[in-house]
Amino acid sequence: MKFDARKIGLAIAAPVLAIVVAVIVTSLVLLASGDPVGPVWKVFLSSPAEGMPATMLNDAAVLYLSGAAVAIGFRMNLFNIGVDGQYRVGMFAAAWFAGNAWLPGMLNVIVAILVSMLAAAVWSGIAGILKVQRGVSEVISTIMLNSIATALVAWLLTKTATSAAGSNATSTKAIPESSHVPALPFLNTAFSNVFGLSLLAVVVGVVYWFVLGKTRFGFDLRTTGASESAAVASGVDVKRMTLTAMLLSGAVAGLVGMPALFGQDYAYGTNSQSGLGFAGIAVALIGRNHPIGIAFGAFLWAFLNGQSNSLQINAGVSPALVSIIQGIMVLAVIIAYEIVRRIGVRMERRNVAAQLAAGATTPTAAQGATA
Repeated sequence: MKFDARKIGLAIAAPVLAIVVAVIVTSLVLLASGDPVGPVWKVFLSSPAEGMPATMLNDAAVLYLSGAAVAIGFRMNLFNIGVDGQYRVGMFAAAWFAGNAWLPGMLNVIVAILVSMLAAAVWSGIAGILKVQRGVSEVISTIMLNSIATALVAWLLTKTATSAAGSNATSTKAIPESSHVPALPFLNTAFSNVFGLSLLAVVVGVVYWFVLGKTRFGFDLRTTGASESAAVASGVDVKRMTLTAMLLSGAVAGLVGMPALFGQDYAYGTNSQSGLGFAGIAVALIGRNHPIGIAFGAFLWAFLNGQSNSLQINAGVSPALVSIIQGIMVLAVIIAYEIVRRIGVRMERRNVAAQLAAGATTPTAAQGATA
């Protein structure tokens, strides 16, 4: 393998530039709002509080699943904005199935996960069918399906849920204890634990890397995303590939709620976490749709979320600042990678021009020596 210092330098320059831009812009925002700059960065650079590392790992695993679901669509040049609705539908279906305890123990868990993936895939498939049959933009359809999913799940919850005594919260039937997934045997404290199904993120990451990077299907998917005309010329059924990508994206979205459902909540209800699908879009953008990059984005997002409470306690700054920083991070990454990409293109053009010039002068010199 030939060592290319230029490519390695450009690959390193992009994230470094993104971090520098994010730090500078965030510092300017703090100065403009009259908040202290030094204490804020001191909080972010300090060690997390007790129990927070486990919480951050749980958040990172869920965010990775959400980011991977979005990235599958992005690699196909499909903007699946509906992961938030898809995982809600899947999580409700899994909680309803597992809560009825038709199957024993871990078999109940496995089938419930498959039910979640199927329900989420069907929900994303609606947008896929509208795309290939009627040409409806997946951005519009998935955004609308998010709202429909929220209302549909809320209505289904009123038909199937139970209310806890002394609480206004409603939820599905509690999953029996025999179907609770044990926590992983590390970083477990009295405050938090690492969900056993967080390992789904590792499995999805490996499968994502292998299928998209090492198989013919992955090549066809990436080719279709890069150029539909090239895909058609190579014999790819673009419509079928589009629908398949949407179904796969939805199936992975169905995994987003599984770690918390079987590791902490044991039911789906009005208090279940929301917004994970939209965070996954940011994580996929930060990670540039690469399996390792998505992991970096997920850990970064989870770390910022985990340190939000410390901002208010130790720096006297509103935790809402984290949302500002996260938004700046996404913009900084997009801008930095685009700048580096353009620099790389210019360098490549100059290199090609130099090689062509060298090739043009060599025959002339040889002819002069012969004469």
